[in-house]
Order: sequence, then C-alpha cells, then structure tokens
Amino acid sequence: MGTGWWVAETLHGAGVIALLSWVFWVIFAITLHELGHGVAAIRAGDDTPIRTGHMTMNPVVHMGWTSLIVFALVGIAWGAMPVSPWKLRGRHADAAVAFAGPAVNVGLWVLCVVATAVLSLWGPSGSFGENLVQFFWTGAFLNAVLLVLNLLPIPPLDGSRIVASFVPSYRGLVEGPNAGMISLVGILFVFFVAGDFLFGAAREGSLWSIAQVAQLLT
Repeated sequence: MGTGWWVAETLHGAGVIALLSWVFWVIFAITLHELGHGVAAIRAGDDTPIRTGHMTMNPVVHMGWTSLIVFALVGIAWGAMPVSPWKLRGRHADAAVAFAGPAVNVGLWVLCVVATAVLSLWGPSGSFGENLVQFFWTGAFLNAVLLVLNLLPIPPLDGSRIVASFVPSYRGLVEGPNAGMISLVGILFVFFVAGDFLFGAAREGSLWSIAQVAQLLT
C-alpha cells in the first residue's frame, strides 16, 4: 500500500533511478526554461534578468525555496524570470520572450528523444544501459509536458503572453480585473480535468518520436 507521498510512491513503483531522473529533469528543465526567457529578454533590450541576478544556473534563484519545498512535498514545481515588458524592443518582443522558454524545452526534448533512441539501439548492456535509457526517457517525457503545459493560453503560462501579443482583446482579458480568476480556473482545469490528457499526449508523442528516430537509424 502506498503512503501517498509521491517520492515514496515513485521509489516503490519505479525505483531510485526513476526518482533521481525525475528530480534532475524537473529542476534542470525549469532552470534552463527560465534562462531561455532571460536570454531572449536581454536580446530584446531588457537588462532586468541581469540586474536581478537571474542569469545563473542556480535553481534556487529561478524556482525559489517555496517552489522547491512544494516540489519535495507534492511533486509540483514552477519557476520565474523577472522581465520588464516596457523595456522590450519590437512589436511582438513579449511573445518572443515568452516563447523562448518553451523553445528550450523543445531543444531538450529533441536531445533526450535522440539519446533514448540511440541508447536503446547501441547503448551499454545491463542495468547501466537500462538506467541511461530511463534517464533520457524521463527527460523527453518531462520536457514534453513542460512544453505543452507552458504553451496553454492560460495566465500566467507563457502561452497567454504569446496570444496576448497578437490578439489585443485577449490581452485586455488577461490583464483586466478578472485575470486572477481566469488564471485560477484555468490552472485547476488543467490539473484536475485535462492533466491526464496532457501527460498522456506527452508520453505517447515522445514514445512515437523515439520509435521514429530508432527506425531512421536502423
């Protein structure tokens, strides 16, 4: 019988390598995701990420202790990159900065998909090889989840800033007095209604992509 704590459940069901892989990829992917926002903001003329000391690989800076503690307790984490939109140059610079984070997840996802396919075909035999495959498979899956989740047009997710940059009426909605309620309802819908679909799509899409890469390599 499980304890209800996600760490214990993962250890019991999948093992220590699965848990360590999950922890690494959540923290690493969120950190690089936020750095992607920071690099894009700097390129667009906003030095806020530099002035606030956020251009670092330190996950505590990007996630904060609250996010890390919540992650340890319930397995949910988030990050943030301070940006000053009024400093950005370009008509749709805000959208470019918002998309930069998910773009990093795309790059990590591709890397992990290819690595999983290659290791599945020609990787070391035995438990070491299996652990490597599990490590990169976890990276592929989690980056796919972060990509799809962050592109949803729900504030404060990146997708809302992208859509708002191109649709003025939507910008008025997400920046209006009801923005907080819209955000709360949207996030609750994702986690309690659409969560299974999101995770399923990330899993199946990654598995299909790994199979296609493996087929191309053989």
